[in-house]
Amino acid sequence: MTLAELALTIALLGVLGLSASRFGLSAIPAYLLAGIILGPNEPDFIRLVQPSEVTDFVAEIGLIFLLFFLGLEFSVDRLVRSGRHIGLGGAADFVINAGLGLLVGVAAFGVSFAAIVVAACIYVSSSAIAVKALTDFRRLADDETDMVLAILLFEDVVIAAVLGFVATGGGELSTTAGVSAKAILFVALSLAASKWLGAHIGRLLQRLELEFFLLAVFGFVVGMSALAIQLDMSEAIGALMAGVILSESGVREEIEQRFFAVRDVFAALFFFVFALTIDLGAFGEVGWIVLVALVMTVVGKVGVGLVAGRLGGFTARQGFNAGAALVAHGEFTIIIAQLAAGNVALAAADQEDIAAFAGLYVLATATVGVVLMKESKRIGRRLVPAVAEP
Repeated sequence: MTLAELALTIALLGVLGLSASRFGLSAIPAYLLAGIILGPNEPDFIRLVQPSEVTDFVAEIGLIFLLFFLGLEFSVDRLVRSGRHIGLGGAADFVINAGLGLLVGVAAFGVSFAAIVVAACIYVSSSAIAVKALTDFRRLADDETDMVLAILLFEDVVIAAVLGFVATGGGELSTTAGVSAKAILFVALSLAASKWLGAHIGRLLQRLELEFFLLAVFGFVVGMSALAIQLDMSEAIGALMAGVILSESGVREEIEQRFFAVRDVFAALFFFVFALTIDLGAFGEVGWIVLVALVMTVVGKVGVGLVAGRLGGFTARQGFNAGAALVAHGEFTIIIAQLAAGNVALAAADQEDIAAFAGLYVLATATVGVVLMKESKRIGRRLVPAVAEP
């Protein structure tokens, strides 16, 4: 990507994002549209930007900061309160949505490894889109957001094992269990560091001049993300835990103030780069799979929100809000499809179909999910009268 291409990209992101905000919509679908317009796939608009190491790096920074800011909002005490949701909500989400995803996969590819890949794509929600939308709609402080975070965290741990499985066409049980154990240990140690070291880290940061304060925070976030990758996990878990640790540092508000603009700029570029992989021309071949998967996703994720919310003591309206926040799929779905595309255990035709499905499915769920989140409270008031609330 050249500077001229970057300038045009940012200009288009600004115009489309501003247009979306004028209509009271989230900017996420607008950013995705920008990627489709300037990207290399069908429909043939401009074809200005090609995916490259540069675009991948920019997208990775955007993902890291989105998850980092989510972690900043959740202290250890708040995460402890979410503990029961991790078990109940996470398990319900896995059983229901991985199960529905497997049904779609078997309908599309028969009983095969490809069906399992599709199930994984449909199971895992987008942490990045959920966080951006929760921020846009000012819902980070809502009680049910604890449950959303818990379910997303559970999914991240599961996906740490699934990614290795998809990349190799299967794997030994001991390897999968090892990756999961490392993810759980990483999260536990991060929570302990937040509780016992957070204040000490904050005092060290307060002693630094602004320039070195920024460098120290940036380095810490990137370092935690890099460590997670080295442990065969997603950088999302590392960035999330970096935020959780610094949430107890006493300098959380200053960090948010200093890095807020950085987060938004790179988040916009993340969604743009994400959309470069979407090929609308493939809809004729896999459109029916996308439509069936979209219906299953809305039913499954909203259903999980209601079930987990009821088990966790939330109202039906709060459960509906939580379920709506989980509908959008994104980065992990694309990563799973990309890994599958390089797996010799899949036939070439299946690799192409899964890649096409993933891009279109992400576009559909991201758009529907964000709109559903925006309107979930209004829809909840209509579907669940106040007198029916416990």
